[in-house]
Amino acid sequence: MRIGLDINGGDFAPEAVVLGAALAQKELNSGEQIVLIGDTQKGKAILDEKGIAFDGLEWVEAPDTIGMDEHPARAIGKKPNSSIVVGFNLLKQNQINCFSSCGNTGAMLVGAMYSVRAVSGVIRPCITSALPQENGGIALVLDVGAIADCKPDVLYQFAILGSLYAKFVYNIENPRVGLLNIGEEAEKGNLLTQATYQLMDGSSDFNFTGNIEGRDILSSKADVIVCDGFTGNVILKEAEAFYSMLKRRNLTDDYIEKFNYELYGGTPILGINGNVMIGHGISSPLAVKNMVVHSRDLILAQLPEKIQSAFN
Repeated sequence: MRIGLDINGGDFAPEAVVLGAALAQKELNSGEQIVLIGDTQKGKAILDEKGIAFDGLEWVEAPDTIGMDEHPARAIGKKPNSSIVVGFNLLKQNQINCFSSCGNTGAMLVGAMYSVRAVSGVIRPCITSALPQENGGIALVLDVGAIADCKPDVLYQFAILGSLYAKFVYNIENPRVGLLNIGEEAEKGNLLTQATYQLMDGSSDFNFTGNIEGRDILSSKADVIVCDGFTGNVILKEAEAFYSMLKRRNLTDDYIEKFNYELYGGTPILGINGNVMIGHGISSPLAVKNMVVHSRDLILAQLPEKIQSAFN
């Protein structure tokens, strides 16, 4: 198993990424290899300075970086030596089993679509986020930013993708799917949610349990919560802001700490023919470590193959 990691991407790269890789290496098993892609001279200098041995880490030179403010499609075409483009080339050539990055999210989405491409039958791939539940579990919210405007058939497919992710990566048997809405009744909501409810109701593709309201997102009423990317991103950013506010006020407990993004590391792009993991731009070494470990879990679950089977 070979996990490719972009060391140029992220607000605190390369230091946070290479230090996170060093932490992750301690948790990986024999035969599980981290491949660091980026400015190798800078990366090795950071480990040398910290007195950290980097034996066992593999390095691939990629001197250029796609900045957070660059146009994704244009940057992909203009920077063939960037860490993101080199990483996707390695993934496409099966030289790595997963490519993970805390860099430009748009470039990661574009790169995935141009390299490994979407699974046949998937209209729009998406990304998800795990929110801690009061009962100790998690609920997956999708989409959380990849697709701001959706149609009913796209939301229907999100339910399939989220159910497969919940089952094979989080080991939730027969995950319950809820459609995020402003009321529990079938006729509630806007035209999008009303039409989507009609598609989902009675589906044999997943375990649809009905509409779920915003106040129930953390109450364990659903394992997979489906919404458009605009709404999902608002939920995700509000959860992050709420956690930060509580920390500043020294208000915390074991449950509140589960909102710390560092514990989840990253999220895969669901619906593509390969394993691609996106981390938070502000990722710390702990977040990078958890992203690498989650990448390992994604590879072991063979999720793209499960999605291909479901859609074919």
